[in-house]
Amino acid sequence: MSARKSGATAASSGSPRKRTAAGSQPAAGTRTGNGTGTGTSDAPQSAASKLFDIRLLIGGLFTLYGIMLTIAGFFTSDADKQKASNININLWLGIGMLIMGLLFLLWRQVSPLQVPDHAIQSGGTTGTEPRR
Repeated sequence: MSARKSGATAASSGSPRKRTAAGSQPAAGTRTGNGTGTGTSDAPQSAASKLFDIRLLIGGLFTLYGIMLTIAGFFTSDADKQKASNININLWLGIGMLIMGLLFLLWRQVSPLQVPDHAIQSGGTTGTEPRR
């Protein structure tokens, strides 16, 4: 107990590092360092995580907000139009956002992401395996 206590006292001298058993090394594939992302990980990624397409999210949100602004533009009062130099800004921005969102969704349909051949040949992973 005294050896353990003296080791804990030395390790708790204000150092922010994790305590490990004396002489032990971090497990292979674990991240080390200060958390800046410079560590490496040998854990395989799933094919689904590689295929996440941000165009769907951007296109969906632009389309949704474009529909909402276009509807709001139909109900804009004359006083609100006067504030914007007689321009129905909700209607025009809603139409613009709707067009942009639909272009992103069209782009995703015309040029979809594909699984690389080496991921198919190696069997890939389902993402349900535990990380080591």
